[in-house]
Amino acid sequence: MSQDISKQPLSYPLPNDAPLEPPAEWALLRRQCPVARVELPSGDEASLLTRYEDVKQVLADPRFTRLLNADDAARLSADDSGGLFSSEMAQVIPDSGEGHQRWRRLVGKWFTAKRMAALRPVMEEMADQLIDDMVKRGRPADLKASLGFPLPVYVICDLLGVPAADRDRFAYWSDTMLNLTKFAKAEIDAAQAEFAQYMSEHVAAKREQPGEDLISELIRSADAEGGGLSDVELLVTGIALLVAGHETTANMIGKMVGMLLADRTRWERLLADRSLVRTAVEESLRFDANSGFGLPRYLREETEVGDTVLPRGTTVICSMAAANRDESVFDGAGEMDLGRSPNPHLSFGSGAHSCLGQALARTELQVVLEVLLRRLPTLELAVPVDDLPKVDGLVVGGLREVPVRW
Repeated sequence: MSQDISKQPLSYPLPNDAPLEPPAEWALLRRQCPVARVELPSGDEASLLTRYEDVKQVLADPRFTRLLNADDAARLSADDSGGLFSSEMAQVIPDSGEGHQRWRRLVGKWFTAKRMAALRPVMEEMADQLIDDMVKRGRPADLKASLGFPLPVYVICDLLGVPAADRDRFAYWSDTMLNLTKFAKAEIDAAQAEFAQYMSEHVAAKREQPGEDLISELIRSADAEGGGLSDVELLVTGIALLVAGHETTANMIGKMVGMLLADRTRWERLLADRSLVRTAVEESLRFDANSGFGLPRYLREETEVGDTVLPRGTTVICSMAAANRDESVFDGAGEMDLGRSPNPHLSFGSGAHSCLGQALARTELQVVLEVLLRRLPTLELAVPVDDLPKVDGLVVGGLREVPVRW
């Protein structure tokens, strides 16, 4: 296989019909071709990394930028619509150095484990209410639409001070920003303009009438310290948090429940021992085979990765999901071990760009699992695992719906 790969780039994302299982190529690539040539939907070539140490090295190296705006950077999608990694908006928040650290300091104060613990009772109340509504509507139900999507949306809307009633618009705008092959350029441009206009008006309103939300607090800290974020930085921060704060977690809630119900012994083990919830969430994050595109990085200088010298100008795709199945790091990597500890998975990235909202995501996932185990112990999938419909055409992976009964 390694010879074939060196001659002919693989089509990426790797085609895979199984909603919760990894592509067969991952294990082969890690063993035989850890730096593989791939062709992206745009037709451009990139290098795919699948080994744990290689992915961790590149994600943690500040020399490699997340921005794909260089002339020789690979385009992800065919229409070159300026998505998440190459749009003008993506360039507003500094990519490295003191500017990036300053931004993380200002925004990160809102996403500490301590602050998330304080939010926990509110999340539990929301989850209980959403499950009440789902049970009233009767079974079967779509767990993603009933709980997985609305819970993180309510939480992030509350944090940002935007009305949760606008959640369907946010979902559509977010999807267009995460486009790979689903939307046409005109549709994406229009949606991003609407999103920017909406957030611009929101920032202006918060300047006029501040509240107890993150945007108001960022405005206040700017005024107090004199060196805060500009209006355009506030706008982009709001958009970035809204996209990241609901899309990935909503998808992960659906996948986590799908994985735990796919093998009934997993669910039964959690019912018997609720203390496993925390490690079960971490293992769900590690075991997730449908996490989407991975994280691209542009190499601004020649570097050696996995015994391969990559020239300056190479775009690499870091597959955290493939790295999380690396047998050299995780014993029994192909098995879901709900008590696995330690669990140094790379699902939230590594280094200076590791996910700012990981404490929020972890708390939401733990709350969902705790409340479901308490409220719906007989929960089960209402369709065979292989019939769970996948999210397609976006850089994030997920399930379109998760039909359940109880």
